[in-house]
Amino acid sequence: MTDKLNELTAAGVAVWLDDLSRVRLSSGGLDQLRREKHVAGVTTNPTIFAKALSDADEYNWQLRDLATRGIEVEESVRMLTTYDVRWACDVMRPSYDGSAGVDGRVSIEVDPRVAHDSDRTVAEARALWWLVDRPNLFIKIPATEEGLSAITDTLAEGISVNVTLIFGLDRYSAVMEAFLAGLEKAKANGHDLSTIGSVASFFVSRVDAEVDKRLEKIGSEQAKSLRGKAAVANAQLAYERYTEVFSSDRWKALADARAHPQRPLWASTSTKNPDYRDVIYVEELIAPGTVNTMPESVIHAYADHGETRGDTITGAYDAARKVFADLESVGVDMADVIATLEREGVEKFEASWQELLDGVRKSLEAAAKGKGSPNKAAKGNAKGAEKAGGA
Repeated sequence: MTDKLNELTAAGVAVWLDDLSRVRLSSGGLDQLRREKHVAGVTTNPTIFAKALSDADEYNWQLRDLATRGIEVEESVRMLTTYDVRWACDVMRPSYDGSAGVDGRVSIEVDPRVAHDSDRTVAEARALWWLVDRPNLFIKIPATEEGLSAITDTLAEGISVNVTLIFGLDRYSAVMEAFLAGLEKAKANGHDLSTIGSVASFFVSRVDAEVDKRLEKIGSEQAKSLRGKAAVANAQLAYERYTEVFSSDRWKALADARAHPQRPLWASTSTKNPDYRDVIYVEELIAPGTVNTMPESVIHAYADHGETRGDTITGAYDAARKVFADLESVGVDMADVIATLEREGVEKFEASWQELLDGVRKSLEAAAKGKGSPNKAAKGNAKGAEKAGGA
């Protein structure tokens, strides 16, 4: 049989898993995906952790210890999640070593409630970097306006960063500027640039979900014909900007100092509309130097019936610009779409974080009272978090 995921990897796309749980770690499932499905990295978010902590008794011993020690809820969340991420970093270490530090990365997000506070974001990044204490860690920082300076300042300290919640082209350009500035400061601070990694997580399917909703409301045949086209076009034009920035003289000076480029990472790549091909956001976004983080279901779907047709981005820029022009002509305000998605993205992760806190609080209370399985107290909260979040 053809190894479709190997073909995807050979085309320059790093396959990452958008999920993590202690069951996946203890069962060897993550290592199996690394060895058999070419998975070369892991991304997490508050929704993923809320679900993981509610679904498995693997956390009970740690919950009981935390309750016995009287550890507060927020610190308990950090202890639980960093334990899993540290373990995952160790599992993915062969990919990290084998790629000279490019892949094998595992991401953990700063508290999304501080997404609009630069200083607290940097402080949180430092704390997580220290807690996990693995070279193949990524600290996820949301690409809010306030997050841009936090990205620069975090990189300047030699800390690797996954910039998350990018929806629009202009914000993506600002993220790349923040990355370059961060590496320049890191170099000035004496850090070895070859050890610093970064990806820019450009969200895909949520763009189609929001634009399609507006197209349905407009209701014309022309509008309906544009459904399912905005997200891919948006990401394709983002890659065009990536190639421009990372062929500049400014970047070449950093590359000469052994820096790795900040790769575009396609996030939210499971289709929200069942009418669309389940691997559309993989097949249509193939190009060298990219990452695609997928739920396990999408990884298996691509392994089964994905089609690697070479570079599906570079030659599509003019067609992508036409999609944007057509959307504007039928009345879709893409600037408003992007602003809405960024606002809702932060709000959804804040809601998921709160659900995670509430679930752990109930689990700690159950553990302190010695009542059965502590994590089962959190199941109701996790269901709400699952609805709120996403890649």
